[in-house]
Amino acid sequence: MTKTDDKPAQGPDNSRPEARLPKGLQDSSAQEIRATEAMLATIKTVFERYGFEPLATPAIEYTDALGKFLPDQDRPNEGVFSFQDEDEQWLSLRYDLTAPLARYVAENYQTLPKPFRRYQTGPVWRNEKPGPGRFRQFTQFDADTVGAASIAADAELCMLAADTMEALGVPRGDYVVKVNSRKILDGLLEGAGLPADDTKTRLTVLRAIDKYDRLGEDGVRALLGKGRKDDSGDFTKGAGLPEDKIQFICDFLFGRDLERFENDGSYSNVNTLVGLSAALGSSPSAEEAIEDLEELFELVSASGYGSDRIRFDASIVRGLEYYTGPVFETELTPTIKDSRGQTLRLGSVMSGGRYDGLVARFTGEQVPATGISVGVSRLLFGLQLLGKYRGDSAQGPVVVLVFDKDRLADYQRMVQTLRAADIRAELYLGSSGMKAQMKYADKRGSPCVIIQGGDEKARGEVQIKDLVLGATLTKIEDREEYLKKQADAQFPVPEADLVAGVRKVLGRYEA
Repeated sequence: MTKTDDKPAQGPDNSRPEARLPKGLQDSSAQEIRATEAMLATIKTVFERYGFEPLATPAIEYTDALGKFLPDQDRPNEGVFSFQDEDEQWLSLRYDLTAPLARYVAENYQTLPKPFRRYQTGPVWRNEKPGPGRFRQFTQFDADTVGAASIAADAELCMLAADTMEALGVPRGDYVVKVNSRKILDGLLEGAGLPADDTKTRLTVLRAIDKYDRLGEDGVRALLGKGRKDDSGDFTKGAGLPEDKIQFICDFLFGRDLERFENDGSYSNVNTLVGLSAALGSSPSAEEAIEDLEELFELVSASGYGSDRIRFDASIVRGLEYYTGPVFETELTPTIKDSRGQTLRLGSVMSGGRYDGLVARFTGEQVPATGISVGVSRLLFGLQLLGKYRGDSAQGPVVVLVFDKDRLADYQRMVQTLRAADIRAELYLGSSGMKAQMKYADKRGSPCVIIQGGDEKARGEVQIKDLVLGATLTKIEDREEYLKKQADAQFPVPEADLVAGVRKVLGRYEA
């Protein structure tokens, strides 16, 4: 007779896989999911109000359709996660929602309304080094207008960002939409003496500037020069600019001389733009950008959006290289302390810009486009630090306890009666006794449990136990108050009145 081992099957080396989460990824709890869904519902309402329509594109695209982060090597996996299918075609997980949109527009251009306005939400993936607040998978929520060359389309997205913040409960003064233009940055690079054909150095410089939000001026200076070593010891090679060029760029980006104020001391977008030409010289790119931004600020101002809400900021870059015009970032501005008392800078939570050349990669024809993207996780983190969208208000289900295992059908019928009345309910499906079942209901956040033993069954009753009220009884010192609340905390009702009895308890805790 062969002796059997009831242990789980193991690999040839008798080892089990370690239960571990890959670096740069995260699990989401029920609380986090509910908070995210509530926030996304608010964002969707604002985007719909602006006339954007929903669209869904696949998580996987042909790698050449994405067209970004692709190095000169056999396996195109720098920046994106890629693999080959059975036809030896390279496929990649999308790194954002904009590149797939460009493919969709090019593929369906003849049948789409022009301009085409869409919003989309979904996960994206970046094959980059993870770090604090930087994940390899995260969710974006985008709105884009494709086919509109007018600067009014960019102005509208800035107003959309402001309206979204306020719809989410962020008051004026606690957010700002910062606007710049890649054409101004082109003028800055021209002024710094960087040749237009030195695209590699220019892109390195722009990406260094884009890290100002995380690294500050000292970090940007290091990346404009020889490079920077991060806290982990990893070294990022810099642009290698000489000190005079670094100083020219930093004076423009971070110098206070660019700010212009009204007579009352308030910041003025118009006055600031007037001072840009002198700082940049006779750059054609900068002159064109300044005209665009003057029109943008005129449009938002006419709609009631002042420079306290939407304003120019020379340090806004956006790291993706497909941007061609205005770029914008929405920042949460309050100073917040974390649990250790350290100051947190919430930074950018909603960003985007104009990308007039992306669709042309497929069609050969210029199709103007502009869009904005919400960093869902970062925005939710910021809102929760501000005391919003906690996600902990959802009640758990009513739990029907199993007093007698031979009467599962009776208990299941009670659960279905509650569900038919639109009450969230579940049957305890474990094998433990009553004490463990009560602990289970507590962990589930149940407002109440249903109990029916043999005596209650004989009387045609059920017992309803209010777990929320019951948890407060031990704190009551007055005997009369204790007895009264004890009667409210657990009471019998006829089985036919089960729904009414449960609603009585639920009604105690409705907002």
